[in-house]
Amino acid sequence: MEIEQLDEIIEALLLVSGDGISTSEIVELLELQQSEVKQSVARLKKKYGGKCGIHLLNYNGKIQFGSNPDYADAISSVLNPIKEKELSNAALETVAIVAYKQPVTRLEIEQIRGVNCDYAVQVLLKHNLIEVVGRKDVVGKPLLFGTTDVFLKRFQIESIEQLPDYEQLLASIKVLEEGNAAKPEEVSLYNEFELPEEEETPDFLEEETDLQKIG
Repeated sequence: MEIEQLDEIIEALLLVSGDGISTSEIVELLELQQSEVKQSVARLKKKYGGKCGIHLLNYNGKIQFGSNPDYADAISSVLNPIKEKELSNAALETVAIVAYKQPVTRLEIEQIRGVNCDYAVQVLLKHNLIEVVGRKDVVGKPLLFGTTDVFLKRFQIESIEQLPDYEQLLASIKVLEEGNAAKPEEVSLYNEFELPEEEETPDFLEEETDLQKIG
């Protein structure tokens, strides 16, 4: 298959799919070499990068088209005209802790932050930035949390192994909504994020009984 044709086929796949596509599946189903697809992805990342309105996201072995984060405010003003409450610093700090310490329990998160984290954990679960990955094999069998593919995609990280240092990650999270007129104690991430008025544990988690044990 010619180089130009491969690039165009992958572009078409990404456009039609809308969601992330595994590069290994492209290799297998199109009977290609891993190096061919890897080189094609590199070319497309160069094409869809910089000031281009469309960016090629590469995360956890998947590729997907996404919007340029520099234009988040303009996109939000058209697609989400009713602005909701912003994601708090507490939630930002919590997702960063989960990213670096996973799998981690809520109590362990609170020991690091020094405050109650029910709010933050509930919001992050609701918006699929973190997920339950099992239960810790200790007294009480507390839930263990880890980050999701959505986290990697939104913060433009290819894999957990490629996480920047802690301060760089916080900076990357905050810059996604750079220029948004947030209050000093708040940082905007996605306009659709909304903190609940009361602190409570999600009902669907209270009934979990068959999650995998992780020591």
